[in-house]
Amino acid sequence: MCYNRLMNNDEKRKIIGIDARFYGPVGKGLGRYTKEVVDRLIVIDKKNNYVIFLCEENFENFDDSQENVKKILVTARWYTFSEQIIMPFLIFREKIDLMHFPHFNVPLLCPSKFVVTIHDLILIKHPTERASTLGPVIYIIKNLAYKIVIKHAIRRSRKIIAVSYYTKNDIINHFKVGHEKIIVTYEGVAKLENNSIDNNDKIANLSYNNIKPFLLYVGNAYPHKNLEGFIEIFDKIHKEEPDLNLILVGRDDYFFKRVKDFAKKFKSIENRVVFPGYVADQELVWFFQNASAYVFPSLYEGFGLPPLEAMSYGCPVVSSNKTSMPEILGDAAIYFDPEKEEETVSSVLKILHNNKLREDLVVRGYRQVKRYSWNECAKKTYEVFNKELKNSK
Repeated sequence: MCYNRLMNNDEKRKIIGIDARFYGPVGKGLGRYTKEVVDRLIVIDKKNNYVIFLCEENFENFDDSQENVKKILVTARWYTFSEQIIMPFLIFREKIDLMHFPHFNVPLLCPSKFVVTIHDLILIKHPTERASTLGPVIYIIKNLAYKIVIKHAIRRSRKIIAVSYYTKNDIINHFKVGHEKIIVTYEGVAKLENNSIDNNDKIANLSYNNIKPFLLYVGNAYPHKNLEGFIEIFDKIHKEEPDLNLILVGRDDYFFKRVKDFAKKFKSIENRVVFPGYVADQELVWFFQNASAYVFPSLYEGFGLPPLEAMSYGCPVVSSNKTSMPEILGDAAIYFDPEKEEETVSSVLKILHNNKLREDLVVRGYRQVKRYSWNECAKKTYEVFNKELKNSK
């Protein structure tokens, strides 16, 4: 752990704790949210002290040089029994006045007041053993524990931050929470170009230039992302567009390996479905800029950040019409029902064949992403903290 001295013991300076164990690439999409918000909060807020709880994978990557910031190493992994014991102890020891949990995994015995961010209710709305590497009995037990933890987090939290109005309404309808308790703070769109590559040497060395034209997906391969379903759709699209490739970008974990195995069943497209594995931000820019279209076939999303990132680089988007996607993408995407094969095929071919439509979507996409700012997200989060600290006096 790091023993930075926090700023003076002035009673006006409260201590805000943030569970940032997901911070950075280790936490995938949640890691992006945690990093972007935490990095900005500690700059925006000069009134309070911050204790940032990190794990071994991201501890050294977090800059705690500010005098009002202290970082703590947590050995407990998320979603484990040990976090239920270790986190309350650390929160108590650090004399935290208000905790922020950027995810639902709030310890049942949390000793401080807290705010929780709920991104979605996927494990309640779409429970499936295929979303876990656990056996059926252990999965049932863990899913029950999840329901207990999230219900506790929602009931006991001082405020709930939701990343979309869709998620807010989901929480209200499922948990019967008053709407005034839930604050919507949209996520932002990361400036990946800050880390972009100056030339295509690295890309060429990886032979990516040989895969154009291509459809692109970036994210994880959990069942609700519907990648297996879209591979079946792509087999139909390929008959109309034999030169087209499908690139599925994401960390090579258990779920992506399962999708790879599924793709091998389709011999006609076996060499057309490409899995680059994890792609760093600077390379991701190239994929967005060179894709014929970004496809998002998901069955459930609380927000859906990757298609917005695609729009920010002039990539036209064709998306599922499920859950929060129309709210987040607005009129800047072509939509399809991912459970209707003909409609999905038609929508993808439409965006590939109609240049005027593509140009129009690119313009709309640039306009749409301006609605989303990590600075605004962090600012609204800070306002939630400030209000709760004042109310606790």
